[in-house]
Amino acid sequence: MKRTPCGSFYDTLACLLYSIWRAVDLLVQVELTGEYEDTPVVTAENTLTLLKKETGIG
Repeated sequence: MKRTPCGSFYDTLACLLYSIWRAVDLLVQVELTGEYEDTPVVTAENTLTLLKKETGIG
């Protein structure tokens, strides 16, 4: 199967965004609890709730 440049771009973008999300989660966990666990603290639900509070949308 031949890969298109767009397919590999989106795969790379997905990996980059996931890595950024995990790095932010690590920093938040260490700041709040002083330690890091595998289960995420920063979740999509938490992020959406915060955005709803801050913007009043939803």
